Amino acid sequence: MAVDEALLESAAECGRAALRFYTWSEPTLSLGYFQNYSERDSHLPSRECALVRRQTGGGAILHDRELTYSLALPVESPSARDASRLYEQVHIALVEVLARFGVEARFCTPPLANLSPSSSTLAGEPFLCFQRRARNDLLVDDSKVCGSAQRRRRGAILQHGSILLACSEKAPELPGIRELSGQNLSTADVIEVAAGAIGLRLGLGLIAGELTADEASAAQTLCDEKYSGNPWNQKRI
Repeated sequence: MAVDEALLESAAECGRAALRFYTWSEPTLSLGYFQNYSERDSHLPSRECALVRRQTGGGAILHDRELTYSLALPVESPSARDASRLYEQVHIALVEVLARFGVEARFCTPPLANLSPSSSTLAGEPFLCFQRRARNDLLVDDSKVCGSAQRRRRGAILQHGSILLACSEKAPELPGIRELSGQNLSTADVIEVAAGAIGLRLGLGLIAGELTADEASAAQTLCDEKYSGNPWNQKRI
């Protein structure tokens, strides 16, 4: 979460776009920005998991057998001008990616969709993000396998999301792509194809790289002073 915010800052201040893919070192629950910390106790399988709060809204995500992506763009980038279109274009690319692996995914549309991609949490919504439905979420059969959220500020936009590759014992009620399609996708294979597909769809010439020294320093500071502490993670009780 700290690195994603550092990349958002870098996009705003330096005009540096970045597409990042990552997995988690242990099963971790990320709360949406507007969720109450106390809600985590309502989900027994993940109660003992590590926890962090995201900068974006939506429901809780159990990061375990999934792939997380983030995309930071300066506002002058043509792809960043229309937030809804950015959300849609990335998901179109991911539909194409999954099709390459023999997985047929489709967009969630009304009446299944009950939230727009940019909406905050509504009262009565399920605790887990993958039990909610928003316009342009990706479904396999009728189960959600990918959702994204955005944060815009100070001249840049961050979009990040989660691709549910398989069911986790920490969220056994959520089938993943493996259970729904029979395809056991590796994160490395998905990253390789998805990076090219998203770059092509958004007209970005992507090259492999690392965080700059300033980005790494900013991320470490954010980790120490914000994301690892109770004031942020428990800010909504």
